[in-house]
Amino acid sequence: MGFGSYDESEQDAQDLDADFDDDDGVNTAENTHDGNVEFEFTASNDELLDKLSDIKENT
Repeated sequence: MGFGSYDESEQDAQDLDADFDDDDGVNTAENTHDGNVEFEFTASNDELLDKLSDIKENT
């Protein structure tokens, strides 16, 4: 068998163990946030753009 070749009979012989325990998962609703987030910017747009230019020059 060469690279990329396969025996079609092997496709039927694959056993997939899909018996998962419910305790193994992650509870995505455990850490939800139902509040608001507010940002207060103290720098002007020009100051932020200058800082961005400085960062780009250093990379």
